[in-house]
Amino acid sequence: MKNFFFLMLAVLSLSFNGYSQLTPHPSTSQTIVQEFGLGSITLTYSRPNTKGRKIFGYVEPYDKVWRTGANSATVIKFSDDVSIEGHKVPAGEYGLFSVPGEKQWTIILSKKPQQWGAYTYNESDDFLRFVVKPIKLQEPRETFTFQFVNVYPTSGELRLLWENTSLVMHLTCDIDARVMARIDSAMQTDKKPYYDAVIYYWNNSKDMTKALEWAKEIEKIPGMPLMVAKLWIARVELKKGDKSTAIATAQEGIKAATDAKSDEYIRLNKEVIAEANK
Repeated sequence: MKNFFFLMLAVLSLSFNGYSQLTPHPSTSQTIVQEFGLGSITLTYSRPNTKGRKIFGYVEPYDKVWRTGANSATVIKFSDDVSIEGHKVPAGEYGLFSVPGEKQWTIILSKKPQQWGAYTYNESDDFLRFVVKPIKLQEPRETFTFQFVNVYPTSGELRLLWENTSLVMHLTCDIDARVMARIDSAMQTDKKPYYDAVIYYWNNSKDMTKALEWAKEIEKIPGMPLMVAKLWIARVELKKGDKSTAIATAQEGIKAATDAKSDEYIRLNKEVIAEANK
């Protein structure tokens, strides 16, 4: 009986990987690649539709392991170390399973990513389990959907949406020490990354004295528009606390942007002045 079960799984897998290509898949597949930190997150899953059915608590029963999609189990791949809901997850590829519940869901990362459905799922393969609370959607979602939202360089959210339910999984990564080391190393070479370094220092409120030295070097970069260099010098001066100097520099940036007919950089330099005048 057990051999027959695995034979049927093999036949189903062969069907979906081969012959079913003659017709559209009822549950279409999707792969999302999201840049994150110094790497990326790749999510591959299949997207069933409700088709008028009651899903959670019926088609997908509560308190039972689910593939979190259709067809093959959902696979999530991290090219770098991350944290999910505060739990550290090393770079690698994982099966993303779940146990739906009326008041809470259990999210599972399995060390065995390539599986057909959840038929051969084994708890002993779990790498991580954590609990999240479902959120009721105001508008029903016909097609099962994963999406990355509120994504910043070191934080973001992975959301699941289907029928009347949404889940949010919070993602973070710690890359600051590595980025700072890269900047320090690159500053010892002939190709000093002044522009990128200033942006990182400004975004992350690092040493503004050092950032100002580098910002003034941006003006000397061949081909660098003056309006761009003046904007970053003004931004650093403002964050350093020198409002009057920041205003004067931004005014120079506005003149350069006006000469270049760049409405965008006129606006950006004006924003520095408005912030300095608060």
